[in-house]
Amino acid sequence: MEKSTIKEKENQRITVSILIPLLFVCLLWLTYFVEYASGKDFSILGILPRTISGLPGIVFTPFLHGSFSHLISNSVPLLVLGFGLIYFYRNIAYKIFLLIWVIDGLGVWLLGREAYHIGASGLVYGMTSFLIFSGVLRKNRHLLALAMVIIFVYGSLVWGMFPYIPDVSWEAHLFGFLAGVYFSVHYLLDGPPNDPVPEWMNEDEEEMAENDENNAIDVQQNEEKFSQQKDINVQYTYIPTKTNQ
Repeated sequence: MEKSTIKEKENQRITVSILIPLLFVCLLWLTYFVEYASGKDFSILGILPRTISGLPGIVFTPFLHGSFSHLISNSVPLLVLGFGLIYFYRNIAYKIFLLIWVIDGLGVWLLGREAYHIGASGLVYGMTSFLIFSGVLRKNRHLLALAMVIIFVYGSLVWGMFPYIPDVSWEAHLFGFLAGVYFSVHYLLDGPPNDPVPEWMNEDEEEMAENDENNAIDVQQNEEKFSQQKDINVQYTYIPTKTNQ
């Protein structure tokens, strides 16, 4: 009965980890097709740095994409990284996601170039850096393995944080990446626990504790024996030496 319950919870956990990122990506696709069907340019809803009218773009930017290829390039990593974030960090996943979203948007609004910044790539960079650094910092082999896979698959993303492609919002990439790094440290004590200590280490600790206890008993017994002894009165006799006259 217990095994079936555990299996059901695991299946539910996997389902949620797949479903939530999928629903989010579906919203991106829906927005793109509405824009395409209406013939309007939704990019004006993006972040326009240091303007009041550009502030709402912090909310709308991840849903806006300039082309079909732009949408595809963000959809796949959002599904993969979203699954990893929710599955392994289910207690703090949504908080991390929203914080990266807001911090990335504010960073672009404050320091970005004077242009409309659109796309969900800031979230991709934020989740990537969070999963990598959190996996490295935590003593958990599963998270470390996940971090290594992400580095192998998405390691080339690092070049997107440098301003060598004019039409790419490297600012969004950079601030998303930095936000992920910061929250991986800030929430280091939250989320999945460390791996259990190996049994042989527990045996060594128990043996050391037993030895310490025995040593403490020996010291206590010696102190009791010493306290039971009678005081010894020692008198020193001074004998002057003879001197030549």
